[in-house]
Amino acid sequence: MSAPSSGAKRPPPKKKTVRKAVRKPSLGSRLRGYFLAGILVTAPGALTLYVAWLFVTFVDGQVGAILPPRYSPSTYLNFDIPGFGVVVLLAALTAIGALTAGLAGRLLVRAGEGILNRMPVIRGIYAALKQLFETVLSNQSSAFRQCVLVEYPRRGIWALGFISGVTEGEVQDLTAEEVVNVFLPTTPNPTSGFLLFVPRSDVIVLSMTVEEGIKMVISGGIVVPPDRRPKDMRKVKLASAALSENRGVTPTAVSPRPHPAQTDTVES
Repeated sequence: MSAPSSGAKRPPPKKKTVRKAVRKPSLGSRLRGYFLAGILVTAPGALTLYVAWLFVTFVDGQVGAILPPRYSPSTYLNFDIPGFGVVVLLAALTAIGALTAGLAGRLLVRAGEGILNRMPVIRGIYAALKQLFETVLSNQSSAFRQCVLVEYPRRGIWALGFISGVTEGEVQDLTAEEVVNVFLPTTPNPTSGFLLFVPRSDVIVLSMTVEEGIKMVISGGIVVPPDRRPKDMRKVKLASAALSENRGVTPTAVSPRPHPAQTDTVES
């Protein structure tokens, strides 16, 4: 046999595969993971039950203080029945609503409102609360039915708000554009916030529900609802500072603002 010529190509040497040793988690890290998983599973339910228990206890205490002892089950039993005050409160409110539906009930309500309207300070508070409850609890009410995006506190910064109604009266008469009432909640307490009168053209209506928007506000953006819009609509960018300032610019190709030095020209 002839020896291989020196010019023949030799096959490249095979590379040795180096297997990295997978480091198993230690006992402490596993116990820490189990502990956090337990908190994640039990904390929401425990806090919900705790808040519900506080509400039931508060209502039972208030109703028990007003209810005569002969009608209280604790007089005949050796223990209190949790939720008895809530049942009594619901039954009382239902009975009052049924009575006010009749002629005699409406006359009593009008007489009571007439007495309250004659009081200097209380009449203002009563009128405001009555209008608020009638607006929120009405079946045809559009208050807090839409979750929107508005630019606040300046252009380019977006805030989550809720439409509370259509602007009417002096505010709309003094405004050239059609504006809507937008309630801007604060985090983590959504019951406080700001009332903004925003032009309808500057409001971007979101597909998320009001409940999902409130959860997002309370969590500080940790709980983010999914985007339920079609995939072709997700590609269209509606929230843009340049788009809001110049309505003629398309969302896909927004031209940058010119620098002040570029706009200042010297006439020859």
